[in-house]
Amino acid sequence: MAAKKIIAICQSGGEFVTNIDGSLSYNGGDAYAIDIDHQTLLSDFKSEVAELFNCSADIMSIKYFLPGNRRTLITISKDKDLQRMVNFLGDSSTVDVFLLLKDVAACNVSNISASRSSRTTVSEAVIPFEAPIDVAVDMTHTVGGFDMDFPNGDPISCIPIRVIDDKQRKAAQQWENTITGVDQRFNSFTEFREALHKYSIAHGFAYRYKKNDSHRVSVKCKTQGCPWRIYASRLSTTQLICIKKMNPNHTCEGAAVKAGYRATRGWVGSIIKEKLKVSPNYKPKDIAEDIKREYGIQLNYSQAWRAKEIAREQLQGSYKEAYNQLPFFCEKIKETNPGSIATFSTKDDSSFHRLFVSFHASISGFDQGCRPLIFLDSIPLNSKYQGTLLAATAADADDGIFPLAFAVVDAETEDNWLWFLLELKSAVSASRQITFVADFQNGLKKSLAEIFDKCYHSYCLRHLAEKLNKDLKGQFSHEARRFMVNDLYAAAYAPRLEGFQRSVENIKGISPEAYNWVLQSEPVHWANAFFGGARYDHMTSNFGQQFYNWISEAHELPITQMVDALRGKMMEAIYTRRVESNQWTTKLTPSKEEKLEKEMTTARSLKVLLSHGSTFEVRGESVDVVDIDHWDCSCKGWQLTGLPCCHAVAVFECIGRSPYDYCSRYFTTESYRLSYAESIQPVPNVDRPVQGELTEAGVIVTPPPTKRPPGRPKMKQAESTDIIKRQLQCSKCKGLGHNKKTCKES
Repeated sequence: MAAKKIIAICQSGGEFVTNIDGSLSYNGGDAYAIDIDHQTLLSDFKSEVAELFNCSADIMSIKYFLPGNRRTLITISKDKDLQRMVNFLGDSSTVDVFLLLKDVAACNVSNISASRSSRTTVSEAVIPFEAPIDVAVDMTHTVGGFDMDFPNGDPISCIPIRVIDDKQRKAAQQWENTITGVDQRFNSFTEFREALHKYSIAHGFAYRYKKNDSHRVSVKCKTQGCPWRIYASRLSTTQLICIKKMNPNHTCEGAAVKAGYRATRGWVGSIIKEKLKVSPNYKPKDIAEDIKREYGIQLNYSQAWRAKEIAREQLQGSYKEAYNQLPFFCEKIKETNPGSIATFSTKDDSSFHRLFVSFHASISGFDQGCRPLIFLDSIPLNSKYQGTLLAATAADADDGIFPLAFAVVDAETEDNWLWFLLELKSAVSASRQITFVADFQNGLKKSLAEIFDKCYHSYCLRHLAEKLNKDLKGQFSHEARRFMVNDLYAAAYAPRLEGFQRSVENIKGISPEAYNWVLQSEPVHWANAFFGGARYDHMTSNFGQQFYNWISEAHELPITQMVDALRGKMMEAIYTRRVESNQWTTKLTPSKEEKLEKEMTTARSLKVLLSHGSTFEVRGESVDVVDIDHWDCSCKGWQLTGLPCCHAVAVFECIGRSPYDYCSRYFTTESYRLSYAESIQPVPNVDRPVQGELTEAGVIVTPPPTKRPPGRPKMKQAESTDIIKRQLQCSKCKGLGHNKKTCKES
């Protein structure tokens, strides 16, 4: 694809003029046009501009306006800034670029009006002054002589740092003029306070509120006797805030002595907001490093983390308000995706209880193309109000993850699982006998038997192994428990009774107690030798790992946005898989085609003994009997996987039949395409619904009472993690669970 070309209209020699609406115009000077694209380097761009204007590139400052915003100038200081400008322009073919020379930069931008802090990025403005390291900084703001809290949280403890970087001096000029004087207007008091905050930091003085309410703001310099004052109030008959009085003069010693930082979490949040929008995984550690390097403010990890939370809420909206949007959100899902199920319930106090979502495309795709196999699992949510996500996933014809339904609940309880299964039953067809792979605890065993008649419940093998390990912990060494868990897996996968018995006898050799545990764990629900349902060789419930990864990327969003982020991932996956499958030319999907070819290769070395009827004897390393009419082989491979085993394939080749005619229809390319035939449609206005629409819903939903506890959130254990953790073993008495220092034996 050809690189996008932009014509940069480079202007210099003129001046900025503030219009009545606060926007800026550039008058006078000369202009030249230069072609740029994503590959253009800033050094090359500066050199060409310097040659056109006959000046030095070293004293040049390059700025531009964002599309639709003529109030804030963005500084280009590195190659990424130049590339970002090209990205910002969208379909525009030209961009106005302004050249300010360092020796005249201050006067050129002196008329720039205050801009909202939400439009100030990390690269735009930096602390401009020098301050001795040992200066004591007074952070107090007061109203009428009384101490008051900062609007966005307590002030962050900061260390004044000497700022000598030329880049910092240049960027600071914008903050020096966020307050320009009498008659300057702002859209709100919040915007005025943010501008004042930056102005005081840039000029190095502390201030105190004399009046600070919804009608007026009166501020004076913190230093006793200093005449600096500012007063702003609402402009009559408008919603604008206007500076009515200002004495800009200081008699205090100023930045050289009294320089200090008043950095609240909200202020830091407003600074990092734009970068967080571009990089959602912006880490607190990186935030602290960037703020220290570019602003001279020292933050610890927790301060940076809280600032990130504030910035995220400013970008994404209120977590609390998202719960109140649930009625509107559910209606929008059903309106834009007819046939979908989206329902929620609250507790008696109107607090959130649970939300169930299943899109029509998922319901139809499961019914038309997926095998009747559903995996049930839960994923803890580390959002502000925590909760748990219950998920029902299926497997498509290529063994890919197919999300069927999910629910957000306040906790993983027996009652919530029962409710989830009742909702799920309304989404799936009752004409097929479904096999569920799920945990046997949390009431799932009882609920599945009650709600889905004649279904098969396969106990998740991983959950079973974890319970065995937990019940035997403290009695056996790490190595002994590892052997028993391995034997449990071998017993589960054994296709025939003799293999199962051999594996459990191995367990009995280690521990008769563990042997009894295995026999009492209902092998009919988990061992291949006894299980009656069709699992297609899937033994664990956390099959839907890709879906769980999507959740881990979105779990920190407000609830409606989290659900919509999952919807977007599902919508994209459906489209991508549909397009990919249109290129397939084989009868089976690629992964199943590959497996069948391996069986066909193995079958060439086998000998088939012909017999009357549909039964054949196949000899190789073992002797197996194949019944092609009943799709049965004594090795059980055909029944367990849904694909003909090598013995069956050898028979087909011998009698001139195609093995493709004996593969499960759920593995065909046609079934795969049917799974993804329907599309998930976008749900508009999920971020900012119209207020009237919210009012029409008429139901108030408040957040659940649970909140995220302090500390680092615990992550769900990964599939590959060894469930057997090594125990302490005493080197003195050889006992488990303690060491020789705490050993009670003398």
